[in-house]
Amino acid sequence: MAGGQQIIEVALSDAYAGWRLDRALADAVPSLSRERLKALVKSGALTREGKAFRDPALKVSGDEAFNLAVPEPEPAHNEAQDIPLKIVFEDEHLLVIDKPAGLVVHPAAGNRDGTLVNALLHHCAGQLSGIGGVARPGIVHRIDKDTSGLLVVAKTDTAHEGLARQFAAHSIGRRYLAIVRGVPTSAGGTIDASLARSSQNRKKIAIVPEGRGKRAVTHWKLLRALKQAALVECRLETGRTHQVRVHMASIGHPLLGDPVYGSGKSGHRELLNALDFRRQALHAEGLEFTHPVTKVRLSFESALPPDMQELFNRLGV
Repeated sequence: MAGGQQIIEVALSDAYAGWRLDRALADAVPSLSRERLKALVKSGALTREGKAFRDPALKVSGDEAFNLAVPEPEPAHNEAQDIPLKIVFEDEHLLVIDKPAGLVVHPAAGNRDGTLVNALLHHCAGQLSGIGGVARPGIVHRIDKDTSGLLVVAKTDTAHEGLARQFAAHSIGRRYLAIVRGVPTSAGGTIDASLARSSQNRKKIAIVPEGRGKRAVTHWKLLRALKQAALVECRLETGRTHQVRVHMASIGHPLLGDPVYGSGKSGHRELLNALDFRRQALHAEGLEFTHPVTKVRLSFESALPPDMQELFNRLGV
């Protein structure tokens, strides 16, 4: 480490001859993502005998040695806060968190602190190698404030990029449990309906004609019929904002307790009030993905939290 930066010596053998420079560097320096390396090259951080090489598309000749100056990650702008976390899995590359209902994932207007990111900055102090050059956790996907359950967070640039690729390819398995109003007349089905921000209410997501929003696909299955309600499993093929909530409401089975997409006519209002159940009955129960570094397929499950379990018990037939 010198002058607040790490100098990495990179030797590109003849095996890399003809490769793009950024691709060869990404292969030779797996701790940094290709996008991060591309940015470093453009900034003049890659040198040989004092000469900077700034073109990421440059073809490698082979048998070349470079010095790569990697600045220390800049500190995150958000405050680290000692907030308890339920950690299901952790290594030097990523964490899997079992998030309680009520915890906001990312700081935003109205929630500048007390979020999962603030908690992770405290928990991971000194462990974050930097996402895009900033010492911050990589939030690859989110679940709503009042939804409980599993989500994966990257600690490193490489893990973040690898997980993002899997989300884009829909190869990450996500399974939700929901308690919905009414009992579906079929055992299950697939909802394929595009979603976009509502033009009438910008705080809501709405189903829109194909081509006007982002495609969203939910595969649902009836698990248990309850009293004027049902426990359903939802497997996400895509992961859009409020996807399960909007899709289930669209087929006449909104989530119990949902303040945005639920119906005020629900016959469960008295029970929800008695239980002080004030959130959508939705829990991210299962998460499965391939570890972006070790390539091992990982699978995690989370039991229903006490509030949803109590609601389920009270609705039991």
